[in-house]
Amino acid sequence: MSQQWEYKTLEPPKGLTKRETVDPTDELNRLGADGWELTETISYDGGGTKLLVFKRPVPHE
Repeated sequence: MSQQWEYKTLEPPKGLTKRETVDPTDELNRLGADGWELTETISYDGGGTKLLVFKRPVPHE
């Protein structure tokens, strides 16, 4: 049986100006502790990160 994955996206938190990204270290560490791995970023055409894409293995029951 091949490995199955589940996916999650996270929009990087924005600061008061809505332009600068707030440091997401705490959130990334929490997701990592839950087994999520950052696999890709999806960016706006004009620059800047729109979404962070995570995946983790689906547990076999």
